[in-house]
Amino acid sequence: MTAETSQTLDRGLRVLKLLADTDHGLTVTELSHKLGVNRTVVYRLLATLEQHALVRRDLGGRARVGLGVLGLGRQVHPLVREAAMPALRALAEDIGATAHLTLVDGAEALAVAVVEPTWTDYHVAYRAGFRHPLERGAAGKAILAARRPPRPTGEDAETPGYTLTHGELEAGACGAAAPLLGVTGVEGSVGVVMLADVVPERVGERVMHAAREVAEALR
Repeated sequence: MTAETSQTLDRGLRVLKLLADTDHGLTVTELSHKLGVNRTVVYRLLATLEQHALVRRDLGGRARVGLGVLGLGRQVHPLVREAAMPALRALAEDIGATAHLTLVDGAEALAVAVVEPTWTDYHVAYRAGFRHPLERGAAGKAILAARRPPRPTGEDAETPGYTLTHGELEAGACGAAAPLLGVTGVEGSVGVVMLADVVPERVGERVMHAAREVAEALR
């Protein structure tokens, strides 16, 4: 550190970089060890960064990069949508259902990009900016499922790689979503929502494929 630099700002930026390099977040204790400072300093840094939505903490106390980082550059959010659009458009047209890219915003799921199919007689109206709790709906539940450690082979299996729900956000609508994996600093999912009693069998695999395409575009 030189006389012209700020130690506090330097530590805050290091916190953001550390959080950006992990998919599962870091605890206060882990950040304290990595920064070489006491926990009180880390608490203050996180509290300040949270005020600016640059960091968020989940119910378990793990800190992650917040969506506020997108606001640091006016073109970042549009670029995320732009990168996801080809895969979402292909998914919507293929399945005949509304496709969406959803990101974590605190304890909520936030739809940041939505594509509706062009050829169907009817479909679910779902708009960018729509929010719902992570615990409800396929998009949020897929994100939460990705946070859990994988179960050993042979144990009771959940549907591998994707999540299905019915009627949790809108009566008569069902959804399928798969998490974005391997994108540093981004927690989200790709999914579809449709008016149906059950999700057709092929939709789960198709949603997983779209999530992989979006993840590749965002890396």
